[in-house]
This record gives sequence, structure tokens and C-alpha cells, in this order.
Amino acid sequence: MISKRIICVVTGTRAEYGLLSPLLHKIKNDDDLVLQLIVTGMHLSPEFGLTYKEIVTDGFQIDAKVEMLMSSDTPVGIAKSIGMGTIGFADALDRLQPNLMVVLGDRYEILAAAQAAMVAKIPIAHIAGGDTTEGAFDEAIRHSITKMSHLHFVTNESAAKRVRQMGENPKHIYCVGSPSIDLIKNMELLNKDELEKDLNFAFKSHNLLVTFHPVTLEDEHPAEQFQEILDGLDAFGEELGVIFTKPNSDTYGRLLIQMIDEYVAKRPHHTCAYTSLGQKRYYSVLAQVDAVLGNSSSGLYEVPSFKKVTINVGDRQKGRIQIESVINCATEKKAIINAIKDSFTIDCSNIVNPYGDGTSSQKIVNVLKGNFDVRGLIKKHFFEVDCSK
Repeated sequence: MISKRIICVVTGTRAEYGLLSPLLHKIKNDDDLVLQLIVTGMHLSPEFGLTYKEIVTDGFQIDAKVEMLMSSDTPVGIAKSIGMGTIGFADALDRLQPNLMVVLGDRYEILAAAQAAMVAKIPIAHIAGGDTTEGAFDEAIRHSITKMSHLHFVTNESAAKRVRQMGENPKHIYCVGSPSIDLIKNMELLNKDELEKDLNFAFKSHNLLVTFHPVTLEDEHPAEQFQEILDGLDAFGEELGVIFTKPNSDTYGRLLIQMIDEYVAKRPHHTCAYTSLGQKRYYSVLAQVDAVLGNSSSGLYEVPSFKKVTINVGDRQKGRIQIESVINCATEKKAIINAIKDSFTIDCSNIVNPYGDGTSSQKIVNVLKGNFDVRGLIKKHFFEVDCSK
């Protein structure tokens, strides 16, 4: 009897889990695969909403919890969190002994997991490698994970080319799109009345969803950048409804959270803020607002599926594929005001999302259960690229 292939998936943030959830369901329900799930980072933090409970509610068994967040989000605190995470993942993987580990993206929690798996000789499948984001150290983390990985599930052909440039085996690079599109296509959303009641928030004539994460490679402090956004929003007064989703546990993220809380407390009639909306409410909000403002990758990956404008502030996402519904602007009050005004006039009805067709998760599962030698992936050969062309 052929044993089932054990696939261990790691998740550390609410946003990442949302992207992974369609894939988790596919793995769980496949007769040839066994799902293991390791939860870490923000999921385990009361400060960030204990979102591991949402994972359990969705019907998934958590096989290991890796505590790694420090109470400090300074550069020193983040570096120490990576170290704690590597230790925790080493113990969890030694106990679980999966055949292959799946990770997504570019966060430091995932870097810790990849380091532990690499040393344990557990093959790694990496989703969304090959992208570029010049404004944050996520770029270096993403490329580092690519070099530690053995199977590469990229979201677009440009990313596939970059992974090949890093010397990865072209046979193990699969352009599958983003799993988030799978979720959007199959989720039943809340209507406006249901959403207003659920959020205890009355939509205005114009509304924005705002998500701004610290930009880790900028000289300007994240608080200074975020204040420019808040000042820009204030120019529209109470006629503009604003829904904030709070930043991740990045460097100085807690300071931005404090700024959001103080801002909303003084403007209760047209603003609100959430640590975690959850995927259904988040997508339901996207369907109702005029535009999304900030520097989250969701603005490029997911918002186009809702035919809405993305106001991409600053350089955090610089280098990713963007379509005409994306407005790029500097982290300056005047530029932000002008971008918001422009967002109310742009027609996005013909926008086509460049990041997939809603079948990514099944494509990934087909590869994961394919007829190949998993252990044979461990020893990697560097594939040279002809630089003369």
C-alpha cells in the first residue's frame, strides 16, 4: 500500500491564512494527501486577535503552535523573534516529520520556518516567489526563501523568469496565479445592509478601506509616513467613510496601531478600525468601498477582482505587476488627496485581474501529489541562465 504524502503548511498572519485557505481545503479533502498545519506569529497573539481561533472554526486541525512574537517590534525585537521561531519550528518539524512543507510569501515568520526545514532536509514548496517589492526587507526574505525552496508556485510569468534567474530548476517552477483569486470566486459575500450591521458602521457617499504597513527600508519613519495619510484623509471630513485594517507585527507596527486607535477615537461618526476583519468581511468591504488606500499587496493581488481602484502609497509594493486600476502616489498629504479624488472618477468595469483565474489551489495540489521523488528534491543543482541574450 502506498502511503499518503504528508504536506505541512505554515501560516503566521490573518492575510496569509486567507490566501492559503482554499489550498488547505484542497489538501485536506484530497485522498492522496495528508494535511498538517503549523500556526505561528500573529495568529497566537491576543494583541492581534488570536486569529488561530478562526482557523479552528473553519474546520482545520492545528498540529503545532510555534510561539515567536516578542513584545517589542523594534529591529532588535524582530531579529530575536526570527531566532525564537527557528527554534520552535525545529522542534515542531522534528515531531511532525512531514514529507514536504508549503509556505507562502515573504514574512520573517516564514523565513524562520524555511531555515528550520532546510536544515532538517524537508523539501519546501514556496508560493509567490519571484516578485519584487523594493521598499521593504520582504524582498530579501522572499528571494532567500526561494533559494531554500525546491518547488516554486509563482503568480505570474515575470516572477517565474526571476526565479529562473536565481538558478532554480525550470522543471520545478509552476505559474499558477494567486490562491486568493480562488477564494474570491467562491465566497458568498455580505450585502451592504448586512455589512453595516456587522461592522456597526454606516457607509458614506464615498468610502475607503485603508491598510498601511511599516516600510522597513525607508529612511523616513513609518509614523511620519502614516501621518501624511491621516492628514490627507482629514481633508475630506465626515463625508468620507474610512475603514482601517491594522498593520501586521512588523517593525514599528504597534506605533501605527496606536495612531489608528487615536485617530478613530476622535472621529467615531465616519471611521472605524479592526485588528482583523476576517476574510469574508474583508472581501465584503472591498465590494462596497470606492477604493483601497495603503501599501498592502492585497491592493494589487485581490482588489482588481472587485473592479475597484487601488491607491498604492509609497514604494513598499514597487516592482510588482500593476494594472491601470492602480494609482501610485507618494507618501505626501497633497499627493494622497489628489489620488483619492482621482479614485472617485476612474471606471474599473473592464479590469481583468492579472494574478490568476481562480484555479491556483487545484494546480498546486496536482503538483504536490504528482509522481516524483520528494527526497530527490533535496540536492539542488544551480541552473545557469544565458546572460548574453
